[in-house]
Amino acid sequence: MIETRKLLRYFGKLYPKRIAKENHDFVGLMTGRLPEKIERIVICLDLDRSIIEEVLDFKPDIVFTHHSFIYGTRFQVFKKDEDKKEFALYLDEINLPVYSLHTNFDSGKQGMNDALAEKLELINIRPLENNPMARGGELKEPLKIAEFASFATRVLNVPYGLLIDKGEQSIKSVAIVGGAGSRSWKVAKEEGYDLFISGDAPHYVRRDIELANYNYLDLPHEIENIFMEQLKKVLLDFDPTLKIKTIIHEIPPKVIKA
Repeated sequence: MIETRKLLRYFGKLYPKRIAKENHDFVGLMTGRLPEKIERIVICLDLDRSIIEEVLDFKPDIVFTHHSFIYGTRFQVFKKDEDKKEFALYLDEINLPVYSLHTNFDSGKQGMNDALAEKLELINIRPLENNPMARGGELKEPLKIAEFASFATRVLNVPYGLLIDKGEQSIKSVAIVGGAGSRSWKVAKEEGYDLFISGDAPHYVRRDIELANYNYLDLPHEIENIFMEQLKKVLLDFDPTLKIKTIIHEIPPKVIKA
């Protein structure tokens, strides 16, 4: 069991809220009241009605989500989303604290993009100069781009990837940002990376990449499921006595072949 204030101070060093503010993001306590001490924790990408029974069965002191449970002010969100309002008020009523770590976790030390880069077995991992949220590094040995794309899809635990291979066919360096970061491909290219990995790329972004003769691997947003694994590791490093339940309930769409 740990004192909540000590844990939040620790988070403040790794994942400062100022990073989220710079990204016009909403993080921190979303519902309920913070307890004085924490022992039992649930971690998930998103808290929604599909898992609330499983969450409550664990009797957590707090729930940590990656995506902001309330993205905006309560007034703004509740005015447009009656279901979110009803669910949030229910969580307030039962006093379930939901605390979100979003772009501050993506950018921070031991956060999302550090974890993704480590999974890819990159070396010399560092933030991109013009996009500190993204991470870049080198491969231990050069690889054919198709070979590396298959490896990346496998180790990041998704069933498919969409590869644009208009650049170098033997690659030595890779940059990555989890989630919807496709528009940062220009930064990766300008900083000399042979391949950029992200997701949710719209058609016009893919066309720009092709016309620029660059390499891009579009992986489903669900590579961010690594959030559960990484945050659990960070928490147990801080206090190994914590009881933590991770819930992975979001999976990529099915691939339909013609």
